[in-house]
Amino acid sequence: MNQTIHVGLLIYPGVTQLDATGPAQVLSLVPGVQIHLVWKDRAPVATDAGFSLCPTDDLAACPPLDVLCVPGGMGQLPLMNDPQILDFLRRQAESARYVTSVCSGSLLLGAAGLLHGYRSACHWAFRDRLSDFGAIPVAERTVHDRNRISGGGVTAGIDFGLYLAARLAGEAVARSIELILEYDPCPPYGCGTPDKAGAELSAAVAARLRAPLDPASP
Repeated sequence: MNQTIHVGLLIYPGVTQLDATGPAQVLSLVPGVQIHLVWKDRAPVATDAGFSLCPTDDLAACPPLDVLCVPGGMGQLPLMNDPQILDFLRRQAESARYVTSVCSGSLLLGAAGLLHGYRSACHWAFRDRLSDFGAIPVAERTVHDRNRISGGGVTAGIDFGLYLAARLAGEAVARSIELILEYDPCPPYGCGTPDKAGAELSAAVAARLRAPLDPASP
């Protein structure tokens, strides 16, 4: 009988839902995995997409996690100085098999002191901020350094999920999940990275994304 693998994703007001639901969908197909969506209470949590996710566990009820995952989203900004959340991350990280993130969620791990000296991915628009926390920014879709695994921006959470599925259950299982999900990306415009999008579009998008970090911006 398979032992339960507890995978917990921190959700919070303003989370980018695909950062959480992409990996959750992938990992839910790993035999023995139980998904926990964790927040301070169990009231519905509004995402940045305009709909809500329902937590399955509050911080106190969440069991010790085998995989701790922090998705990104502008709602993480106030959490980077929230003692309750930072303490939860540190406590879970002490015993977790893997401490992970998707997109800018790596910055929240960094704020908790959990990435100092580790290589990490992040959304391209915020990757440089990793160094503020002693992390080593890496421009890759999935980065694995010891027991830290991180995914790049948003859709990289699916790649990250498949990579983690292989670590948890073997490559054959991950291959079957990739086929179940018909994961065969073919983007219509081919501008999903700054290199492909070009300087003008990249600068405009970066300014839009980073505006909340700089209240003085117009």
